[in-house]
Amino acid sequence: MAADREPAVYLIRHGETEWSATGKHTSYTDVPLTGDGERVARAAGAVLARLRGTDERPALVLSSPRRRALRTAELAGLTPDEVTDELAEWNYGEYEGLTTPEIRRTVDGWTVWTHPVPGGEEPARVADRADAVLARARAALSRGDVVLVGHGHFSRVLTARWIGLPATAGVHFALEAAGIVVLGHERGVPQVRRLNVPPWGLV
Repeated sequence: MAADREPAVYLIRHGETEWSATGKHTSYTDVPLTGDGERVARAAGAVLARLRGTDERPALVLSSPRRRALRTAELAGLTPDEVTDELAEWNYGEYEGLTTPEIRRTVDGWTVWTHPVPGGEEPARVADRADAVLARARAALSRGDVVLVGHGHFSRVLTARWIGLPATAGVHFALEAAGIVVLGHERGVPQVRRLNVPPWGLV
């Protein structure tokens, strides 16, 4: 695995929780990591070090306030400079704790990317949060790498917004538990350098 040579933005999804393992939508509920989740979080730290090719501290580390993200950061060897609600997961409102098949019993064909979320966030609001985070990340890149520790859907929105796509285009980017996305540039053009880099083989 060759290291990335230019400063980049690294997105790390938190490790597995009981809710993520069973497909339950989890935003504001503070669910802890499972044992497997802790193991893959540690492994993600080793993968991150290989990708970055350095032990130097990143220029900026931000984390979601949820304990599954904070614990992932800790196990990956990261100390957040700031814990911010801007990195919180897409708010699922009334669908919190429900799986997609359960929601589809009342809303045919529902997905968070295509349908309303009663009591939760609309894509435009999620995109605004993502844009605010990415603005901070871009400002810090002149000083070195940026690491953002967060969640599945929101990290996929970050990926979409980095390359100028709408928030709903996040559906096209996979991101497993403890997976890593690397965002960078090619001659000034925003680029997804790596997508869903897994911790497999290091657990």
